[in-house]
Amino acid sequence: MTSGNQTWLQRSAHSVWHPCSQMKHHEALPLVPVKRGEGVWLEDFDGKRYLDGVSSWWVNLFGHNHPQIKTAIIEQLHQLEHVILAGFTHEPVIQLSERLSSLTGLGHSFYASDGASATEIALKMSFHYWRNHGQDAKNRFLSLQNGYHGETLGSLSVTDVALFKETYASLLRESVQLPSPDWRLAGPGEDARQYALRCAEQAGNYIAQHHDSIAALIVEPLVQCATGMAMYHPIYLQRLREICDRYEVHLIADEIAVGFGRTGTMFACEQANIRPDFICLSKGITGGYLPLSVVQTTDEVYAAFYDDNITRGFLHSHSYTGNALACSAALATLDIFAQQDVLNSNRRKAAYLNQQLAAWDDLPISQLRNTGMIWAFDVVDSQPGFQQRFYQAALQRGLLLRPMGNTVYFMPPYIITESEIDFMLEQTVAVLKDSI
Repeated sequence: MTSGNQTWLQRSAHSVWHPCSQMKHHEALPLVPVKRGEGVWLEDFDGKRYLDGVSSWWVNLFGHNHPQIKTAIIEQLHQLEHVILAGFTHEPVIQLSERLSSLTGLGHSFYASDGASATEIALKMSFHYWRNHGQDAKNRFLSLQNGYHGETLGSLSVTDVALFKETYASLLRESVQLPSPDWRLAGPGEDARQYALRCAEQAGNYIAQHHDSIAALIVEPLVQCATGMAMYHPIYLQRLREICDRYEVHLIADEIAVGFGRTGTMFACEQANIRPDFICLSKGITGGYLPLSVVQTTDEVYAAFYDDNITRGFLHSHSYTGNALACSAALATLDIFAQQDVLNSNRRKAAYLNQQLAAWDDLPISQLRNTGMIWAFDVVDSQPGFQQRFYQAALQRGLLLRPMGNTVYFMPPYIITESEIDFMLEQTVAVLKDSI
């Protein structure tokens, strides 16, 4: 008899071109058809459950099927599903913009649907700002080695992941990558702070020589996620802010993955006590329910576009900009933060998880690291094919984890319980012992 899973995976394999995948690999690595979700759990059509240890690509902050977010969307659906945001506006997008501004200190919000689009907006807006100020030469961008900012052509230009970038190199605008402050790269006798300061000094030296042509520097604050959860000291961000101010270069904070409590504070930049010129937000903004992204910026940037001449305006748009349903989900997500003391609850859960990790021994891992609700470690002497072996073995044990190379990471929904943490860690240890 054909199982429920087999029916749906056959249909999906024939009709859906899945992202970040070599489709031929699914001949040997079957897709997992998901029927429903509840809390931290996903369930397939055969009733097997999987703990979502990666928050479904880092978006489901409060798990699946959350009643408060779901109710907010349903209530909004009875009022307004969507309206063109050019020449029109609506209550949810106004409320969301005001609430985000109160959290970030950045007063103007420009909306899109995904993180890569937010990166594109910030880059274009920075370039156009300098153009409106008569500084057309400031049209280059800096980013960090091993950084990731999306896979559209503009965002890929400031991404430094060869797997995604090399094929499209001839289509991309050239950018410069500065040394990553990833503390794993520190020299002998050098701690995370000292190494961050050394990297900041190198960034400062480059910007001092080339600032006349640089529009902006874009960084992922505190954690460079997509290239192995590279973590660094907040002093680096403080120094970058000082350098960018000194040489009139915009600082773009890509908090798409690390915003909304993921690093332990509402936004990662708070830990450096800085305010960027642009902040890019997406992923967890709607609790994982609907696509939404936003770029927030300063009064000064906004004023540079405020003019009678239409060509000085920021003429960028997306059909679903500021979608009312997505904004309602985002407002419900912010309500949960405000009503349930989420950040303090996360700190308690992080302390518990770290306590459990401290008991790990006799495992072939190194560089065990943690920032907020992100954990990662590198597997030592892993054999070719480790990534897929680990992924498949974890699924067999009811656990969704997606290693990046030899890096295994946890980024669970914030609602995870201590017993669910125990399950996640116990199964991870078992998989490590089985799949090296």
